[in-house]
Amino acid sequence: MTAADESSGYPRLSLSNLIAFSTPNLCIGALAVALGVYLPRYYAGHIGLGLGAVGLAFMAVRLIDTFFDPWIGVAMDKTRTRYGRYRPWMMVGAPILMVAVYMLFEPSAGVSYPYLIGWLFVYYIGTSLITLSHSSWASVIAAKYHERSRVFGMIQLLGIIGAAIVILLPILIAKLKLPSASQGVGEMGLFVVAGAGLGVLWATVQTPERLTTHVSPTIRLRDYWQMISRPDMRRIILADFCLALGPGWMAALYLFYFHDARGFTIANASILLGIYIIAGILGAPTLTYAARRLGKHKTLMIASTGYSLGLAAMIFLPRANLLFGGIFMFIMGFLASSFPLLDRAMVADVGDAVRLEQGQHRIGLLYAMITTSQKVATALAIGLSYSVLGWIGYDAREGAINTPAAIHGMELVYLIGPIVFVMLGGACFIGYKLNATRHGEIRDALDARDGAMTAAGKSIDLSSAGAIIETFPA
Repeated sequence: MTAADESSGYPRLSLSNLIAFSTPNLCIGALAVALGVYLPRYYAGHIGLGLGAVGLAFMAVRLIDTFFDPWIGVAMDKTRTRYGRYRPWMMVGAPILMVAVYMLFEPSAGVSYPYLIGWLFVYYIGTSLITLSHSSWASVIAAKYHERSRVFGMIQLLGIIGAAIVILLPILIAKLKLPSASQGVGEMGLFVVAGAGLGVLWATVQTPERLTTHVSPTIRLRDYWQMISRPDMRRIILADFCLALGPGWMAALYLFYFHDARGFTIANASILLGIYIIAGILGAPTLTYAARRLGKHKTLMIASTGYSLGLAAMIFLPRANLLFGGIFMFIMGFLASSFPLLDRAMVADVGDAVRLEQGQHRIGLLYAMITTSQKVATALAIGLSYSVLGWIGYDAREGAINTPAAIHGMELVYLIGPIVFVMLGGACFIGYKLNATRHGEIRDALDARDGAMTAAGKSIDLSSAGAIIETFPA
């Protein structure tokens, strides 16, 4: 790590350490595309489990899994080991995720619904352990308002790179005419397995963990309500739900829409999706810079408005035109890269406000609420959109020929919901108060209190005071 930031006294991750810390998001970003776009269609169309049934399976498991995240977050906040608070959880999550991904992306013959449901459940537990520990750890590493944009921006960038690699796999397989019984899905799974193992290993070895220690009281139901009832956190949760539901809805129907409604081949649709993802490599740092100038919530409002207007304009694009489609998808991917980046950085700001007010470290619980809202959103995105497609008579089986009415209905399903949800997500931040100025005041108060406590070198009752800062080596 580099020398401490003069304005805060907190060490700042060097670029090399920041990249190492961010590498677990390679597999998470890859999974966002592989599981959100390709895997449901693979099980519904190629394996033949049925469109509505696959959608309901993804939705049901996701909704059940949401009950685990708050408890995992609380357990992380209460953890204290010689290796740190969040590092052990990430190390436990990696093998769980790797096994589940392998079983889902390399299914044996005669796969059944219980098989899909069971391994989806294990998969979601593994992703919860990694994403919760990673985001919570990041919020401790980055103490300052703008430094959080830098750290979460790099995490987002690595996720985009992972997603881009996954997009390229089926394209390369088709171009090189390589044998693949799973249409590239199996190769996606193997990449994720390797990325999860190596990424988590590199991050946990290279990154020291700064730990805010305290004695955590037993978490009660009213503690959850206390966090949700905060105006700033309530806005972030609702915005995160909408900004996950809109793009998640589109991702679930993406290949159906671009193939049947827009006239692209599956290969060209994958190329366009790759452009969408790769645009985030430029969008993440650019919007991070914009957030430093405008503030996180204002940047997110601008990006979400532009995204919704872009979706409304999609129907005017010429069919099967790769040039116009590529330009459009680049703009949309550029804007969408801000959604997960900025709302997670804002959660870390709320965590500081909570610690100042309550003397309690609640960042794991706060991030658990965000991952819960995202899981509910993505569950509804797949479950509802697939159910609606089945209801309007759309046939998802490979080689099926749909009527013009069914294709038109699918177009409406693809566009209307995401336009409304993304616009609502941005509107949640109208009048948002926790800006850079307010967060600076909070950090100054925390730094002064922590410094006084450290200098005093005494045992402190943390029910009325802040926390001591310790560092666990990598």
